[in-house]
Amino acid sequence: MKILTIAIPSYNSMDYMRNCIESLLPGGEDVEILIVDDGSKDETPAIADEYEAKYPGIIRAIHQENGGHGEAVNAGLRNATGFFYKVVDSDDWVDAEAYQKILAFLKEAVKEEEPLDMLLSNYVYEKVGAKHKKVIQYHSILPENRYFGWEEIGHFHASQNILMHSVIYRTELLRSFQFELPKHTFYVDNIFVYWPLPYVKKMYYLDVDFYRYFIGRDDQSVNEKVMISRIDQQIRVNKIMIELYAKHESMLSCPQLKEYMLHYLETIQMVTSVLLMKMNTSESEAMRDDLWHYLEEKSPDAYKILKSSVLGKFTKSHNKLSHKLTMGGYKIAQKWIGFN
Repeated sequence: MKILTIAIPSYNSMDYMRNCIESLLPGGEDVEILIVDDGSKDETPAIADEYEAKYPGIIRAIHQENGGHGEAVNAGLRNATGFFYKVVDSDDWVDAEAYQKILAFLKEAVKEEEPLDMLLSNYVYEKVGAKHKKVIQYHSILPENRYFGWEEIGHFHASQNILMHSVIYRTELLRSFQFELPKHTFYVDNIFVYWPLPYVKKMYYLDVDFYRYFIGRDDQSVNEKVMISRIDQQIRVNKIMIELYAKHESMLSCPQLKEYMLHYLETIQMVTSVLLMKMNTSESEAMRDDLWHYLEEKSPDAYKILKSSVLGKFTKSHNKLSHKLTMGGYKIAQKWIGFN
């Protein structure tokens, strides 16, 4: 068995996927790299086949009809033979030194009698034109140099959510609850890091800047204009996360886990609400109201908590002053954190 399977969802990625793949090759025989060609129309399939031929036993090319980012992640999981599973998007890459530290740790982790469920590490916003690269780290929140559970975590700040970039899951953990992301939907990486959380028992944090998150292409899914054009998909993901929280609410016996899941749900709820506020139409106002009503319907307790928070009061309101203050806060957050 391989130590780690890394899936690379790839759609029309010919211009940048080589950089991603090359950054992962130093993992050698311990790593399985699955290049998932999601129905690409450019040279992506040929590049995937080229690497498979050049590195047999390490790289596999998987070709499928277009199903979106989520289905590419699903395909990677279905085909994974590694003990652990990681997703690296085709326009991103990993740091070489941190990569070796990650693999050295995972080699020891597989020997544990009680298996590790989730490894966390830092990620870096590689934003085009930015002199300062924002690093998202967790050393003020998570115990270091030892295994831990949810009861030992601290309070997460607004910029410190656990994203797809920061996690490596145990493969069989994901398979144990029939994990599957929706097809033809953007922003499902939020579901990827949210759904498994109630099933995660044993964690470890390595304070290394492992994942390099490229941000700045005009056609990138997280570009603000693109997100607004796909607001229906952002809302769909938001509602799925509300459903997941409501489904697991009764089993969240650990206060720290419940607090974090509410924290992350609040982040997504606020992002969706702000995007709808920026659209500034009667239709978008109705969509924002519907989203908050959906939260109230599925989880009255979560609704009560989120609507009473500072962010909730501003992003739920139709007041002009609230709208102005929200937009001002959003611009500050964009500059501070470095997202697009």
